[in-house]
Order: sequence, then C-alpha cells, then structure tokens
Amino acid sequence: MALNIKMYSILCSILVPLLLSQNAEAAAVISIDLGSEWMKIGIVSPGVPMEIVLNKESKRKTPAVVAFRDGVRTFGEDAVNVGVRFPKNTYKFFLDLLGKSFDHPLVKAYKERFPYYDLVESDRGTPVFVHDENTKFTPEELVAQLLAKAKEFAEISHGQPISECVITVPGYFNQAERRALKDAAALAGLNVLQLINDYTAIGINYGIFRRKEINETAWYTLFYDMGAVSTKAALVEYKTVKIKEKGYVETVPQLQVIGVGFDRTLGGFEMTLRLREHLIKAWLANGGGDVRASPRAMEKLLREAERLKIVLSANTEHYAQIENLLDDKDFKVLVTRAEFEELCSDLWSRVSGVIQRAVASAAGSGEGAKLVLAGGAARAPAVHEALRKVVGHEPARSINADEAATMGAVYRAASLATGYKVAPLNVRDAVLLPIQVVFTRNVDGNEKLIKRTLFGPMNPYPQKKVITFNKHTDDFSFNVNYAELDHIPSTELKYIGSLNLSQVILSGVSEALAKHVGDNVEHKGIKAHFNMDDSGILNLINVEFVAEKTITEEDDDKDSTLSKIGSTISKLFSSDSETPEKAEEKAEDKPKESEKNETKANETTSEKQNATETENKPKPKVVVLKEPIKNEEQILNLQPLSQEQFKESKNKIKELNIIDKKRVERESALNNLEAFVVDAQLKIDMEEYAECGTQEQIEEIKKLCSETSEWLYDEGYEADTETYEAKLALLREKTNPIFYKHWEHRERPDAVAAIRNMLNSSQEFLKMAKNLTKDANSERDVFTDVEIDVLEKKITETQSWLNKAIDDQNQLKKNEDIKLTVDSIREKMSNLDREVKYLVNKMKIWRPKKPVKKESDNKTETVIENEKETTPDTADGAEKAENQEEKPEVLPEQKEDTGGEETLQISDDNPEHSEL
Repeated sequence: MALNIKMYSILCSILVPLLLSQNAEAAAVISIDLGSEWMKIGIVSPGVPMEIVLNKESKRKTPAVVAFRDGVRTFGEDAVNVGVRFPKNTYKFFLDLLGKSFDHPLVKAYKERFPYYDLVESDRGTPVFVHDENTKFTPEELVAQLLAKAKEFAEISHGQPISECVITVPGYFNQAERRALKDAAALAGLNVLQLINDYTAIGINYGIFRRKEINETAWYTLFYDMGAVSTKAALVEYKTVKIKEKGYVETVPQLQVIGVGFDRTLGGFEMTLRLREHLIKAWLANGGGDVRASPRAMEKLLREAERLKIVLSANTEHYAQIENLLDDKDFKVLVTRAEFEELCSDLWSRVSGVIQRAVASAAGSGEGAKLVLAGGAARAPAVHEALRKVVGHEPARSINADEAATMGAVYRAASLATGYKVAPLNVRDAVLLPIQVVFTRNVDGNEKLIKRTLFGPMNPYPQKKVITFNKHTDDFSFNVNYAELDHIPSTELKYIGSLNLSQVILSGVSEALAKHVGDNVEHKGIKAHFNMDDSGILNLINVEFVAEKTITEEDDDKDSTLSKIGSTISKLFSSDSETPEKAEEKAEDKPKESEKNETKANETTSEKQNATETENKPKPKVVVLKEPIKNEEQILNLQPLSQEQFKESKNKIKELNIIDKKRVERESALNNLEAFVVDAQLKIDMEEYAECGTQEQIEEIKKLCSETSEWLYDEGYEADTETYEAKLALLREKTNPIFYKHWEHRERPDAVAAIRNMLNSSQEFLKMAKNLTKDANSERDVFTDVEIDVLEKKITETQSWLNKAIDDQNQLKKNEDIKLTVDSIREKMSNLDREVKYLVNKMKIWRPKKPVKKESDNKTETVIENEKETTPDTADGAEKAENQEEKPEVLPEQKEDTGGEETLQISDDNPEHSEL
C-alpha cells in the first residue's frame, strides 16, 4: 500500500504540471474531502503542483474530531486522545447531523450510538449539542470549525492565505444538507467554488490521467466507494464532445455520470459497531461489569474494535486487548476473521445491491464497464469477494482509494479558480433526487392539481430549466417538491426527509397582463426560471410574464406624424412618381439606340418598379415583451440559518479562534522563556562563554536565570504572555553582549582564513593581469596601467589593515570590546572582491580588435589598431596607420564604386591577421 501511494505521488508530480499551468499572481485554492470519520486536504498554488496538505503531525489525513477540555480546543489526533478520557466533550461523526431535523431517523440512530451526548432540539428544529450550561454547538458550527482548521493547515503549509475551496459531499445529500454545508463553509471564512459529489471527484482524478484514452467512442468505468458510514457506486461515461467555447467549437473530453446507487447506512463504521458489540458480550461472558454504563470504557472498546477490524482485513485472527477497561481490569480476547464476517453476514448482500442499482439507473448504458475500488472500507476481504461475484471480474485498485476524491476535487478547484489554466475536462453530474413543480389550475370550474417534472432522475447538471404557466391570469402559487422516487429503495426514502422543498407565491400577475393587451399582442404565459448549479443546489432565478407583439412598418408610420410627413416628402422627390409623358420626353432627348437596348431598358425599369412595390409593403416584426413578476419563496423543509443566527454563530467561532490564538501565543512565550533559561544556564557554566564576560556579569546572569526558573515553576506558570515576553527580553539584554563576543571569537579564525585566501588569490590574479597590458603584450592589451595600479593598491591596503587589526585584537582580553569584527572583515573582502571581479569581467568580454579599412586615392589600406602595418608599401601609408593607432575603429558608410567586387587586402607577414 505504501508503495502504491509513493508511485501515485510520483505520477502526480510528473503528469499534473502537464495538465495544469499557473499564473504567478494566482491565489492558492484547496479541496476538502470531508468525510464522517476523516478529513483530507488538497492544494494547488503558484509554482506548486497539486498535492496533499500535511497536518501538524505530518500525516496526510486528519480525524474529523473536535474536542474541548479545560478551555482548550483541539482537533484531529489530539482530540481523539482527549475523547478516550472525556468522550462527552469530544464531538465526532457530526457531519451525519448536518441539514437534518431533530426527528430524522439518522439523528435518532446517532443518539443511540453515542448516548453520552446531550442533544436537544433548536428553534429551527435541528439537533444541537449542549456542551455546558452556557455553550451549545450546532452541527454547522462544528463543521465550520473543522473546515477552518483545514484552511489553517493549508495556510501554514504553503505560507499564504486561503479563501476559496471545493468541498466533496455524498451524492445523496439533499438540498437542505447542501445548503447547510455551504453555510458552515461561510462560517469558516471559505468561499465554496463548488460542492462536488465524491464519486464525481474520483471520476475526475481517474480521467485526468487517462486523457489520451478518451475519444469519440464512449467507454465506461464503475466506481465503488465504501466509506465509514455510507457506500456509493457511480457509473461514469468518458468520451469526447464538441462544445462551443468563446465563439468557436472545440472538441474536449467529457465525464458524465449516468448511473448512481447508494446505501446511506452501509459502511465501515457499522462493521466496527458490530465488532464492539461482540467484544462487549465477550467481556460480560468473562464476568466483567456493566461496561455500557461507562462512556470511557465504551470509547475504549470502540477504538479497539476499529483497530481490530483493520488488522483482520490482512490476518485471519487477532487478539483484542485493552488495559484497565473497567474497574482496573484488563481485557483480552481472540477474534477470528470468520467470526467478524459472521457478525456482518447480512451486510454483504447489500454490497452488491448498490452496484445493481447504479447499473439499473443507467438505463442499459455502460456495457463493458470496469469496476474500480475507492474508500477505505472496501479493503475488507468479504467486500472484495462480494464485488467480484457481482461484476464477474477482479475489481481494480488502480487509484489511491484514500486520496482520489481529494485530488480530483483540487483539480476541479484549479479549473474554477482564476489564474490557473487546466487541460479541459467537461464534467456533467446527475440528479439523484428528482424535482417537480406542483400547482393548481381551474378546469371547468374545478381546481385541478398539475405536476410538471423540473429535473428527472439522472438528468445532467449544471442546467437551467423554465416552467411556463400559460393559463393563469391572477395571483397564484406553486410548490417545488421531490418526486418520481421509484428508483430509490424504500429503505432509503425515510432518510431523504421532507419531500416538500419550497412554495413560491406570485403577486401582481393581473397587473402585468393588463399592461400588454391588444389584437396584435399574444400572451406566452408566466415563466419561472430555475437553475441547478454545479453544487447541485436548486435556485429560483426569476419569474416573468412574457408576451409577443406583432408590429408592421405601417403601424410604425401610423404611430408617428413625422413618419407621415417624411413619407410625403419622399414621394414628391421620388423618381418613380414621374408621369409617362415626362418619361417619354426624357427618352426622346437621349440618342437613339438599337432596338435590343431599348427592350433591355424597359425590362430594367419594370424590375425596379416591382422591387419598389415589394419594399413598400409593410413587413411584420415580432417584439418580445417581458414584465417581472414579484415572487416570494418560502422554504418548507429545514429552515436555513437566518442572518441573525449566522452572525451569532460567526461571533461564537470568532471568540473561540481568539481564545486559541491567545493560548498559542502564551504557550509559545512560555516555551521560549523556559528554553532560553535552560540554554543560558548551560552556556554560562561553560568556560568559553564565561571568559567573554566579567565576573560581575556572569554572577548577575546566573542569579537572574535561577530566579526566573524558580518563578516559572511556582506562581509564574499562570502568568500572562506579556510577563513571559518581558522576562525573556531582560534575560536577552543581559546575555547578548557575552553571547555576541563568544560568537565573534569563534567565527573570527574562519573569517581571517577566508580573507587571507582571497588576498593570495588576488595576488596571483594581479601577476597574470600585469602580462595583459599594452607594454607587456601589445597584441593582448586587456588592462590599462591605471587598473593594474588600483588593484595592486587595494591588495596592499587590505593586507596592511589585516595585519594591524590582528595585532590590535590579540592584545585585548576576550571580555573586552571587539576591534577586529567579522563584519569588518567581510566589508574588506567585499571591497577587494569588487575590484577583482571588475577586471575578471573585463577579461571575459575582451576581444582582439578588428582591422579597419581605409580608402584614399583609390587605394585600399588595412589599418589594425596597435599594428603599424599597411598593405601598400609606401611611407605615407605607414604614417597614416600610425595616426590611426589611438582612434576607435570606424567602418566607412559610403564606398566608391569600383565597378567590381570590393576586396580586402591582408598582410601575409602576420598570420594572426590572415584569419580575418
């Protein structure tokens, strides 16, 4: 398993940068795979590929647990440890309560599983945890604290603020549950880009690494995800489709969910509970006391049952053992895999039922689908065997079962966030809980109930829908409900909750209709616009009355007096209004042409007249008229948080965060002070530190450290942050001079050795540089005499300063003020290095100077700087070459036309120049 995770991480590091490009200014975004038992976090940020965020224990997943003890709030592993001793103060599996009423069957089951929690009904009808007489926590508040901790882990890990995320949810979550989760994210300070179904996120993760396999021929994969409390199966289709993007058609790969099956109560936790019950019976059979009456003992048994379940997945038998389970008695019993499978024998048939429902809901599609496993509970051998029997082949484990949803969700987050460009993957999810609109209509004097399907089973989303009411002329209302639930097992229907979602009341209908009446106005009805967004949440966008008005140009003219006048003036100046006589007179004035041309002219005139008559005919034009209808939507099932309730919860979480921040600051200040006192005491007792201070200084520091240490372990343990910081500042003030002198004496030998090495290297470079001057080598005059003199002077000055400074420092005691500091040595080294680097860079860019062509008196000369040679063997040429020696090289812009190819004569006496 560890090898698979390692290989998976390597694959992600190679392939993900190819699929994802980032803008340096993009903000980091995260995904949160929030389960009932565990929480995993993915992140993508500029310059960093998609990866899993580690918690403070450097683990890749965190228990979804929050604990409170003695004013200290803890999360994850720390909270789990608190829960063993104080179960009532440790909250877990609270995601199962989100968006549910107090009388919901799952809430009742939760109270039976965890009887030590004090759950009461809130004003909204939801369950609330009573923590103490002054504090209560709603499920939204607990989930928000967990999401805020996930946000904190990501910010600490990558050192930048996080504000946007994608959160995974079970696909069976209804509207109330999804809205409640978005409220919890808002309380945590997170903007939710999308609530993505967990199996869809798994499908994304599976598809992005197989993009090359996706083409116009559809292929299918069946994902089976068994988690802690529920099981889902999704049949997914992969193929390429053509979509219109930014004005042009593009072929992109598409993931579409075409079939889903689920079981809300089939999961690993149910197996753990049955195993715990088996352990309780074994304890009682050995004469143990009433363990059910002890929440602490029940929590110990639950932890041991979970550990035992995991071990039995790989072993045929194992001992369960708990020290001091109850009344100072230990517990130990052997449990075999056969016993465990017998305890859960009725669950194995439900394993295959989830797959059968997923295939059935796909309506015959998905032939040849490959089964891929996800979720930790699917590792049980009995589950594996049941799946193999139902699909007829060995289930594949080609994805990371724990992290596939997290990585798929973070890829989706990058595609939705600004600043990232990802390889396109069109995602189409499916509606599990169909929604319909119900309203009444008067038919022959009787009210008739009308039902219209808005989103049917397995309808893809995101998608917009419009419902038209074309028979209503007065104010009315309609309901939005769940319906057409035949594909959902009867055992699951009770978990959906209330089937009535909302009621929409419309007002001002008759007034809107009265504004648009007439023979040329046709009413198209009242249209309600709905949107199922990519989070699976239904939104009523708006309601409007729509009519079509037919308008002709003649109607436009009647409506405008100016149009009439303009038409009259137009007729007066129109050439078509000329009489036949005038037309004949004009024709007579023209020169006579052939009979053929006259016939052609007449035909042309006739065509113009017909075209004019056609243009003068009024053309009908249809104008769409829209009138907004006032609407009020009333939630009929679980009421969402009101603004006042949201603000109250926000302030409660803010106060907890402030308390945590102050506690962390105080603990850090205390730890820093304790560590410094111990460190100072150890150092002051060492001779190498003691000789850096006077006797009075050493005694004062020892006394101060001793007093501070005694104070810390007495009344100082309860002091505030400011007191700790003040005492630490006083200690540093007293010890810093000694610690500084010790550091100087320790680092000085290395610094002196470094500057001496630099002086030696500089001397060697100076010797070489002197051979690259004009006087030493006329062909390679890289450096001037001035530059050589400057470097030589700098070397001499530095050497003299170093020798004197060392002598002065050696005459001082170690507790006296430092004269030869490391910083002064570094400064001298920097100055010398600057001079050497200047000459080194000049030597790198130096090139031999090219010859200069010079034309005079129809003769071509080659003048080479620093070389007094000319091609023509004349004294005048030599003199001119000598005069050119100190001038920069100039190439002539204009050349005389010699009537042929220009040649450059090179002296044969100098082979170096002949290379030109």
